[in-house]
Amino acid sequence: MTASGTPTTAPPPAEDGALRRAIGPRLLILFVIGDILGTGIYATTGKVAGKVGGALWLPFAIGFVVAILTAASYVELVGKYPKAAGAALYTQKAFKTPFLTFIVAFMVMCSGLASASAAARAFSGDYLSELTGDALPPTLIAITFLVLLAALNLRGVSESVKTNVVLTLVELTGLAIILAIGAYAVLSGDGEPSRLTEFEAGGGTGYALMTSVLGATALGFFAFVGFEDSVNMAEETKDPVRTFPRAIFIGVAVTGTIYVLVALVSSLLVDHKTLEGSSGPLLEVVKAGGVDFPHKLFALIALFAVTNSALINIMMASRLCYGMANERILPRAMGRVLAKRRTPVVGIVFVSLLAIGLVSTGEIEGLGDTTAFLLLCVFAVVNVAVLVLRRDRVDHAHFRTPTALPVLGAITALILASPLADRPAEVYIRAGILLAIGVALWAVNKAVLRTRGEE
Repeated sequence: MTASGTPTTAPPPAEDGALRRAIGPRLLILFVIGDILGTGIYATTGKVAGKVGGALWLPFAIGFVVAILTAASYVELVGKYPKAAGAALYTQKAFKTPFLTFIVAFMVMCSGLASASAAARAFSGDYLSELTGDALPPTLIAITFLVLLAALNLRGVSESVKTNVVLTLVELTGLAIILAIGAYAVLSGDGEPSRLTEFEAGGGTGYALMTSVLGATALGFFAFVGFEDSVNMAEETKDPVRTFPRAIFIGVAVTGTIYVLVALVSSLLVDHKTLEGSSGPLLEVVKAGGVDFPHKLFALIALFAVTNSALINIMMASRLCYGMANERILPRAMGRVLAKRRTPVVGIVFVSLLAIGLVSTGEIEGLGDTTAFLLLCVFAVVNVAVLVLRRDRVDHAHFRTPTALPVLGAITALILASPLADRPAEVYIRAGILLAIGVALWAVNKAVLRTRGEE
């Protein structure tokens, strides 16, 4: 910082033993896009249509705006503190309350598990049935799917950003197929444009319309989650202070645009009741599009997309569990690793059991809504944290979002997390049970540390 108090433009220097900075701007953009794409758009589009009706594009458009508001806060914070800790780091720096930091970190972990469980339900639904028929019980398939992911995690999954690029391109291919089918339908004069302005609101009142749109937006927001995970790559990104603003904003803008277009195509070609009744809604769009594209091939692409989402989320949750154990905010035993594989065995088993429990409690809609609810609560905290941390100056220049954006971000996140969003009680119960498990682990760990005199 200069004598006048103006931050210098140089980013913080690399520390000895730091992670290798191997991710450039293009790879980071693709990483952000790949983190956001997946289960949300492939599996919950129909459930969003069931809440709002033919105007399916509107909840995704609103969700896009809410995502941009919160993304702006993450961009400021990751530029200010380019460390791989995300929301937990920002919460601790802003409020210096370890219990609140733990709750935020545990909510992030549980959101990943709820997302993985929604992906497991999506995997066991109509996309798989297109390949195998309806003979296999969905719940058993979903549980087996999670067990196999846990086994893969235990063996050790060598993830790289370049691999993520390949996975992202496959997922984008599926959505590009939907958009191409939509373009063909429009040029051929097919579809029902009148559906794009139809709203499904119980009771027909203005309040009912508002709650149905908010409920659809809250569920549709599940499709936008993922950009917040990208900040954990800050220590492996070249010049993160300059790179992250462009990468996150472009990533959210690209996915948001794709989502709105996919929603328009879906509603144009398929009635919202048909979409609502399918766990593979985009397959219904392919079937209705009048294009001779192999249905089984599209089902395979969709299965690949939801598998990738589930694997990333299980990995994230198990590593977060491992990290909290090493920081002694969860029982130390949860930080044990497999001797030969060096994978966090207890963390993987713990999060996999939680995911299996979750997949046994609900369907795609409820699990996706739980994911969105948990992260909306986290986003509200992060948006407040960015304002609190304005008084903390750092010695390098970084992106600073206009103050109105985090204010609006916090307000919109709280509205979408509130009962105004008309989500079922099971979502709050499920989230409450998960947090109760976390608080119990926190209390047990504190008692053990106190007994050993290590607190």
